[in-house]
Amino acid sequence: MPQFVSPFSEIFAHSLADQPVEQWEPLSLHLTSVAERAASFAAPFGWAALGRLAGMLHDLGKLSPDFQAYIRKDRARGGDHAAAGARLARDADMGFLSSLLAAVVAAHHGGLRDGVDLDGRLQDADGPIPARWQELIGPLPAVDALAPTQMFRQSEEKGFYLSFLYRMLFSCLVDADFLETERFYAEAKEERVSRGGHSSLDVLRDRLRDRMAAMRGATPTPLNLLRNEILDHAVAKAALPPGLFTLTVPTGGGKTLASLSFALDHAVTNKLRRVIYVIPFTSIIEQTAEVFREALQSPQDVLEHHASFDWDRTVGEGRDGLAKLQRAAENWDVPIVVTTAVQFFESLFANRPSRCRKLHNIAGSVIILDEAQTLPLDLLMPCMAAIDELARNYRVSVVLCTATQPALRKRDGALIDKQNKPLGFDLDEGRELAPEPTRLYEALKRVTVEVVSDPVADEVITNRFAEQPQMLCIVNSRGHARALFAAISSLPGAVHLTTLMCPRHRRMVLADLRERLKAGLPVRLVATSLIEAGVDIDFPEVWRAAAGLDSIAQAAGRCNREGGPVPGRVVVFEPAEAKPPRELKVRWEAARPVLGRHADPLGLDAVRDYFRELYFRKGDARVAFDQAKVGDKRRVGILPAIAERANSGAFPFESIANAFRMIEQTAEPVVVPWRADGDDHTVERLFAAIAVQDRPRAADLRRLQQYVVPIPKPARDAWLAAGVLRPVHPALGEAMLRFEDLAHYDGATGVRLGDIDRRDSEMNVIS
Repeated sequence: MPQFVSPFSEIFAHSLADQPVEQWEPLSLHLTSVAERAASFAAPFGWAALGRLAGMLHDLGKLSPDFQAYIRKDRARGGDHAAAGARLARDADMGFLSSLLAAVVAAHHGGLRDGVDLDGRLQDADGPIPARWQELIGPLPAVDALAPTQMFRQSEEKGFYLSFLYRMLFSCLVDADFLETERFYAEAKEERVSRGGHSSLDVLRDRLRDRMAAMRGATPTPLNLLRNEILDHAVAKAALPPGLFTLTVPTGGGKTLASLSFALDHAVTNKLRRVIYVIPFTSIIEQTAEVFREALQSPQDVLEHHASFDWDRTVGEGRDGLAKLQRAAENWDVPIVVTTAVQFFESLFANRPSRCRKLHNIAGSVIILDEAQTLPLDLLMPCMAAIDELARNYRVSVVLCTATQPALRKRDGALIDKQNKPLGFDLDEGRELAPEPTRLYEALKRVTVEVVSDPVADEVITNRFAEQPQMLCIVNSRGHARALFAAISSLPGAVHLTTLMCPRHRRMVLADLRERLKAGLPVRLVATSLIEAGVDIDFPEVWRAAAGLDSIAQAAGRCNREGGPVPGRVVVFEPAEAKPPRELKVRWEAARPVLGRHADPLGLDAVRDYFRELYFRKGDARVAFDQAKVGDKRRVGILPAIAERANSGAFPFESIANAFRMIEQTAEPVVVPWRADGDDHTVERLFAAIAVQDRPRAADLRRLQQYVVPIPKPARDAWLAAGVLRPVHPALGEAMLRFEDLAHYDGATGVRLGDIDRRDSEMNVIS
């Protein structure tokens, strides 16, 4: 414990049960420590002085006699210890910095509130600002001393840069407070908390260079030579200054490792701090993270952060290394992060401390936005505003990485407002990392696309499956996938894949499919769209139900993936028995005329034409692509809600966080006790371990995510009422439910929806 003597040595921030007060943490030490750490977190984007002041103010309310009586257990409540520092900031003559500091300090435990709610809270806060505060932290600095060390440039979105700064400073404060509190209690217990200590980016860059050099020595096929050209061109642009980039490479062009190579070279050259790889679907995160671990020979430096990650699958780490990665998931203090678009973007619009801690570590990073075309249209404008802000003011480089660039540049002329003014990123051709994308698409063309003019009955597809031993059919709903699979289930190699199967089950099925395809064995796969984005699997023939051109291109990426001598066959059809969902219908209506206008429906011109058609059908981009409504009465989009409060700074943070949802909650997660075989009792052991805990351990709950399946809420409620589902642990209530047995889980198709009376035969055996 550091020696600390001051007039405030008997005023404490944290106590220790059953320990003398000499071992407690003085408030002055805690404030100073948090202030210095928050300053270091805010320094990469120029606001160190403001971060330091936020740290000095955040727990100022603990100076009050009421809190000191509370910490000594002489009083039942300690009052609102965040309000004093917030009120002091609010009442200071610091311009807009006063409201910024007040909001951040007041929020450091409960989260950023709506501005009007914050005003009410500070008005209602008990008691005056504690006496002697100036003796404790000194006078408030002059406004000039708080100015940023870099110029902030405002975007066209009114108020957005300021609302974003609120969240970033909030992130600095809450992470600093958490880490300093963690440090104090760990030292008091003489425990070691392992954080940091990762490989430097230049070491990782050199490892990847060695790996890519070894791969370059592989068989010099035309495809490998083209991949080498793409890699060399991307890395050659690493010296460009940070900002926005595109990487437009057809499927099979090696864009995953090319983008990582650029990112590491670019980060080292520009003194950036980490690489964040953002992927739309968890089904491909595991694959990508494993590629990175193997290429870098450094599992401890790659954080795979998503809801269904199985921490025990991280090999070569041991208990200490695994715990370090788990802690890194809290704030992304690690060189390489692989995460979902949901985790990334929802965090950027979040208001809770746990979701926001990581935000300051995004500053000074390289973000690879993989499959950029999958950004949800309803939230496209807020997502683009966040990307632009990171690149504009936080020294972030963002690479829009995809085979189907979604025409997000102003020069594309696809996104327009009601005055026909072009919207989008200011991006020129010099920021494209791929060499001559049009030529690449010609060189990497490996399939022919056929569009069936009339609706296709399932019987036609079933008959084609009978003729073609290796074939994939992708449909738009789980119900349609189940019906098609039932029709072909008697054929050799018939397989079904949907999200009604738990993640561990799907992963094992995919691994088996790859082996069977390589061996030339029959594989007749019916799947939903989860198979499309980045899943490394290769069929000679793929059928794709009506969807957007981007989805069709993704489906084509599962066909003749390695560029065999015979072109793959991709058939696009409208199902006679199953109509596409509303959003897919809009995309199909935009794709259908484009498919008829272009000789190569997957070429760059066709893709650009498709997105123009899609965006045009939606109308004014500022309205059509900002559909998360904020507020109770006059509900507006996220960007208008921010703009309306730009002058006062009273932004509706909590309302925005509640409104910004990349995935609509139309399904409820349940846990299935799935077994890989008769000797696999992993999930049963997890259930047993959780059952004896007073409160379930977070690590055990994370491991259960490998067995979670989302099901419709009506089915979940019916099964709960029938006793088929019960809580994983009493403390969790209905927040996490589990099936009692596998009666409702089919080994081929996953959860059986619609049948609540079935019972596992094993449950009838009395042992």
